[in-house]
Amino acid sequence: MSSILDSVNQRTQMVGQNRLELLLFKLRGPQMYGINVFKVREVLQCPALTEMPKTHSVVRGIAHIRGQTISVIDLSLATGGPALQDIEKCFVIIAEYNRAVQGFLVRSVERIVNMNWGDIHPPPSGSGKDHYLTAVTEIDKQLAEIIDVEKILAEINPASDIVSDDIVQKSAGREPQDKIVLVADDSSVARNQIKRTVEQLGLKVVTKKDGKEALDYLLALVNDGKLIKDELLLLISDIEMPEMDGYTLTAEIRNNESLKGLWVLLHTSLSGVFNQAMVQKVGANDFIPKFNPDELAGAVQKLIEEEV
Repeated sequence: MSSILDSVNQRTQMVGQNRLELLLFKLRGPQMYGINVFKVREVLQCPALTEMPKTHSVVRGIAHIRGQTISVIDLSLATGGPALQDIEKCFVIIAEYNRAVQGFLVRSVERIVNMNWGDIHPPPSGSGKDHYLTAVTEIDKQLAEIIDVEKILAEINPASDIVSDDIVQKSAGREPQDKIVLVADDSSVARNQIKRTVEQLGLKVVTKKDGKEALDYLLALVNDGKLIKDELLLLISDIEMPEMDGYTLTAEIRNNESLKGLWVLLHTSLSGVFNQAMVQKVGANDFIPKFNPDELAGAVQKLIEEEV
């Protein structure tokens, strides 16, 4: 597995091309699952795990890896399936989500595939509200499912979306009542977190499930003869989304004369120095890693102050 990750420089070439790399793995049976390679630090054979009292039932234990103590989450258990057996034969995907590093226990790791976000689609209608998917795609005539890791992490350790009183008070009476904050995120958990956070500042929120939905919404406003600067305060967009990712969405906005003045904040569980560089490359105004309600509210508040 030493060559499982390509260099950052190679992968950044995909930015603005609506492409991604998926690390494919299996949990039980033949079903294939995927995770964005950008989030993966390392893949290794499952090390010895130490059980901890009073941890969530899907956490199989903790491991000491490269001087760091990491919780190992059984992805089969976390998505409603049976616990993985013979874990010494399993693999752990070390990944960074929402400013923290976790280990995800999987049965096997298959390969990496390079794909277009346009070939990755939202879960089919009728999937219900309890599924753990953000997207599905077809690989070698087989359906691959992309797991909503943010939903799993929220169930294990729910994040507060309460904004500090002093931040809320700064915005009181200053919020532009006639402007909307547009939110694009494929995770229902993330959409709700952002919506509740922004609404505490007295702002109206419209949510979309991916970049294409968000772009279609913006273009519909323009086609109706409306000026984007009069309708929207800003766009808060995830990066990883089916149909169209946040980088491509931002690039499309900047390349459209009617949209290019829209303030774009990229808000994603993909953290690190890489994203700071990509913010400049695609022309976003700011980048904040998920999820801190005060940081997010503070970024929105700064824009409110500029508007007043």
